[in-house]
Amino acid sequence: MSSLRNAVHRRAHKERAQPKERKRFGLLEKHKDYVVRAKAFHKKEEYLQKLKEKAAFKNPDEFYFKMINSKTVDGVHRQTSEANQYTQEELMLMKSQDIGYILQKLQSEKKKLEKLTATLHSLDSQPSNRHVYYAEDREDAKRILSERKSVGGMQAFEDLPDKIKRRTAASYREVEARRSRVQQLEKVYNEMALKQELQKKGKKRKLREDEIVCPTSRPVYKWRTERKR
Repeated sequence: MSSLRNAVHRRAHKERAQPKERKRFGLLEKHKDYVVRAKAFHKKEEYLQKLKEKAAFKNPDEFYFKMINSKTVDGVHRQTSEANQYTQEELMLMKSQDIGYILQKLQSEKKKLEKLTATLHSLDSQPSNRHVYYAEDREDAKRILSERKSVGGMQAFEDLPDKIKRRTAASYREVEARRSRVQQLEKVYNEMALKQELQKKGKKRKLREDEIVCPTSRPVYKWRTERKR
């Protein structure tokens, strides 16, 4: 029966528009507009009720550090700046710890690079001595070549299997990557060490280009000599 009831044509009831004499008040609110407005109103009402309950049951002895570490500016909570909360000695200590970590990573990368380079050095090193062998025919030449390979115990790179060649190429790529990483770490370490030295006590000045003995793109400083007690 429900399917037959839906099949019967029914008149579509339309909501009336704003009367002509009330056009100055804009569009007439429809039922769907009222539903949206009512839901938004009740949502705000429930939110305000929850805030009232939260304020009513608040613990008067409640404390957290944001109460003293933040302030209200134009109704917005902003955290106070932490730029000056460390002394000069504490900043020097933290920077020295950072330099120590960079130095440790630099030494570790250098050791790994040396170990990997020593492993691959044997493939590049070829025997310098050369012997000339004379064969009577092709069969004799093949026999001498096979004997020399078995005696030498070291295959040439061209005679290695493809799998070993791919691994060797990957190892060479790793060597290049580690070398670039070592260069980057050395650059970072030198910059951090220079900044740490500039923060120490003592009069210093930056040298001009004509005063630098070895021209370099990096800034060069000179400290005033002081007599040690």
